[in-house]
Amino acid sequence: MRVASLLPSATEILFALGLGSQVVATSHECDHPAEARLRPRVVRTVVDPSRPSQEVDRQVRELASAGRPVFLVDLQQIRTLRPTVVVTQAVCEVCAVGPCQVVPLADALPGVRVVRLQATSLEGVWEDVLRVAEACGVPERGRALASQLRDAVRAVTAAVAGRPRLRVACVEWLDPPYVAGHWVPEMVWRAGGQDVMGEPGRPSWRTTWSQVDGADPEVVVLMPCGFSLEAAWDRRAELAAQPAFLGLRALRHGSVYVADANAHFSRPGPRLVEGLQTLAALLHPGCGFQPLARRLTLQDLPAAATVGEG
Repeated sequence: MRVASLLPSATEILFALGLGSQVVATSHECDHPAEARLRPRVVRTVVDPSRPSQEVDRQVRELASAGRPVFLVDLQQIRTLRPTVVVTQAVCEVCAVGPCQVVPLADALPGVRVVRLQATSLEGVWEDVLRVAEACGVPERGRALASQLRDAVRAVTAAVAGRPRLRVACVEWLDPPYVAGHWVPEMVWRAGGQDVMGEPGRPSWRTTWSQVDGADPEVVVLMPCGFSLEAAWDRRAELAAQPAFLGLRALRHGSVYVADANAHFSRPGPRLVEGLQTLAALLHPGCGFQPLARRLTLQDLPAAATVGEG
């Protein structure tokens, strides 16, 4: 078995299934576990993620309007690596290699099995685990991992049962802000909160900080897609330039948090359980879990004049 993974969540699922040694290719974003970074990279992005958030958003929207992909796949290198299974996704053209790019890949590799992850909910993620395991010939491992993940979710739900539900807003981009969608609103509910903007299963959508303020969340969790906790924290100057953000009740009360989107929220893989535990810990301290996030206060915000410099 030789597997090419075209997105980080697939790579994390494969390694969690004990198939890391059979992964022969990954994307530029595959960074967990550390061993995944040693595999040949067959996907790259045409967008510069180091630019200010507003500019990154503009680049992505312009590419979409022109019908051009955000990611490029090195078909020649994939042919050389001779995978028997290729794992991609069918949910978001912005987050990873999309369905339209898989057709020429399948044509270029006759006989290859293409597995498309398609989850928009936590249960959908666990079903994707089963799908990958089945395609790779280890269905029993898939059943064991999915059962373990379901049990972990139930443990979180039980730990917060009966506690008051705080009003929560999860934001997956900073400028302009986007409301986190798909599985994140469900995670908020299972962690004992009420998502005041997101809807379970719905894709993320663009909003404004004024609209976030109008929703009056008691807790705001910043989880910019594609960013680690450190990288997201380094973007806080962008927030200092947003008057409506500065006026958030949650910010005044010390209830804005920066999370590791890559590890715990953006990627539909096993580590979503850690994201769920983090949400539970933020909303209900003392419930038995540790928050893998960092509180953001007004004192942490640098001068707005630094935004976009360089």
